[in-house]
Amino acid sequence: MKMNKEKSILKAVGISGSLRRESFNRKALQAAKKIALEIGVEVDEIDLKEMNIPLYDGDIESNGFPEAVQQLRKRIESADMLIIATPEYNHSISGALKNAIDWLSTGKNILDGKTAAIFGASTGLFGTMRAQEHLRQILNALNVTVLPQPQLFIRTAKDAFESDGPLSDQKSFLQMQKLITKTIELTILIKENKQ
Repeated sequence: MKMNKEKSILKAVGISGSLRRESFNRKALQAAKKIALEIGVEVDEIDLKEMNIPLYDGDIESNGFPEAVQQLRKRIESADMLIIATPEYNHSISGALKNAIDWLSTGKNILDGKTAAIFGASTGLFGTMRAQEHLRQILNALNVTVLPQPQLFIRTAKDAFESDGPLSDQKSFLQMQKLITKTIELTILIKENKQ
């Protein structure tokens, strides 16, 4: 799939649900981001650790969105699609990712009508399968379209990445290419039908 790189017709936001600097999910997000950029999609990467978003609290919201939340909502609102790398903590998504989603969906649901490519990496054999299922449920409730297939579970992540970061497992990389490409194609179709 080729697009005009001089002028991106889509804007994506990339998010890793893992805060750890050297996490496999941060590395996986970089691989996905590179694929999207090569297709011609503009990608804005949001670092949840740097943004330091407070825990969602209705009392805080009643006094107005904090600056970090305003910035998060603004950056997501201007995007057509999301690229989300989710770790799996206790069979679910991370608290940091869920908290960001809670802030995005309160009041006006900023996620409404967007698409998302989701995937995850873990050192075990399930490759964040259970976390992704929970993330699909959450995004579905917020009217975010996630393709049923392909799905990407990066298993035994210690062997799937080079020591300096890049995703080296060829099967995972090809599946990621397919996932990102098909989500971009769907996003373009939805965007064209809205015009």
